[in-house]
This record gives sequence, C-alpha cells and structure tokens, in this order.
Amino acid sequence: MAWPIAEVARMSGVTARTLRHYDEIGLLPPARIGSNGHRYYEERQLLQLQQILVLRALGVGLPEIARILGDQVDELDALRGHHRRLVTERDRLDALAATVSRTIADLEHLRKDGTPMTINRPENLFEGIRPADVDASLRDFPEHIEATRRATAAMSPEEIEAGQRERTARMIHLAELLAAGHPADAEPVQSTIDEEYRMLGTLRPVPVEEYLAIARSCTENDRWSAAYEAIAPGLAAYQRAAMEAYAAARLT
Repeated sequence: MAWPIAEVARMSGVTARTLRHYDEIGLLPPARIGSNGHRYYEERQLLQLQQILVLRALGVGLPEIARILGDQVDELDALRGHHRRLVTERDRLDALAATVSRTIADLEHLRKDGTPMTINRPENLFEGIRPADVDASLRDFPEHIEATRRATAAMSPEEIEAGQRERTARMIHLAELLAAGHPADAEPVQSTIDEEYRMLGTLRPVPVEEYLAIARSCTENDRWSAAYEAIAPGLAAYQRAAMEAYAAARLT
C-alpha cells in the first residue's frame, strides 16, 4: 500500500514541506513519484520516517541521522539503539522537570508587594536544558535549524549557555506576565515577544508566514507545548497568542 505525501504528513504530524526537504537532501526519498508529480510512501518509508522523527526528537542533526540510517543494517538493532536514546532522553526530561518545579516554587514565593524573587542558586534554572531542545522544537523548520547550527558553530560553550539562559528567562518572564493578568497583546508582553523576534532575525530573515507557523507550533508541537505547560498552565497558548498579535501589529 502507498500513501500520498499529504496523508503521510497528516499521520506523522510532519509538514509536507519538511517531507519534500527530506527527499531533496536524500534522507527520505519516496517509494515512487506518480505521473501527477506527487510523492507516494510505502511501509518501509513510514518506518524510516519514524526513525528520523525519534532521532530528531532526541536532538540528532540531519547529517548524523543520514549517517546512522546509512550505516544500520538490522532494523531490530536500530530500534534497540533508539530505545537506549529514549531512556537517556527520559532521564534528561526528569532533570528538566525538576528544574521547572524549583522555578515554580520560587515564583510562588514572590512577595505580594511585587518584590522580585531571589533565587539562591540561579544555575539551577538551567539544569537539563540543552541547545538540542531548540532543534527538537523547530523540527518542522529545517532551514531555521540549519541557520541555528551555523550560528552556534561559531560560538563558545559559554555563549551558547548564555543564549539558553536568556531564552529560559524570557519563558519565565512570560509566565509572570500571564499570572499577573496581562493580555497577550499588552505592551510588556509584546516587548518580550519583540526580543524573541529580533533574536530569530539574527539567524536568518523569518517571513511572516513562517513566523506564524512557529507560533502555531507553541500549541501544536507536543514537545514544545509540554515545555511551556510545565512552567505554567496556559503558557503555550499565551505564547502563541502573543506571537500572533505581534505579527498582526508589526509584521503585516
């Protein structure tokens, strides 16, 4: 049985644009191309796509995935390897969950008069957070991932860590604004979103359509949504609404 690219995109949650990109770079060619020019995939391609998505979720880059898929012979051995990686990722997520729990506890201890919180060990904010998380959350935007890789290749570990700290701090700040009752289009929220947009722009120009697609990923990408919701319930939808308001007011 063969499935058209649109059906494979629906089943897997990967955009047809990404599937075409995987074909273009030789990572996942379709089983055949019909006379109408449409790509069709069979069971073997679906299994390979599953492996690709597991490895992407684990933060493995496309060139490394191509090497892994090219080297593997036995599918069972490959699945065992993926299982080991998933167990490792589970442990990393446990560490991240503990980090977020500590942050929530700190936020809950904010004084009623608005005095900023004091964190005894600020380095605890970043345990379990790695640059690979960016790749995983942007897996449907391969061009942006590659731009991120080019940028980080020229950065020191300290600079990469600083960038992670800034991103985490903005997520926590948005959670504070949400808890304080600020609408998504309020100036303090939009100021934070503007910082995020400018950071995206340092990597590559982001068309408004792609920016809106990234906004939708806040709630539609399970991994990304879970990261926001772990910080504060409703934060994923709040981030998306804020980005959509920013696009409507400043990008169109």
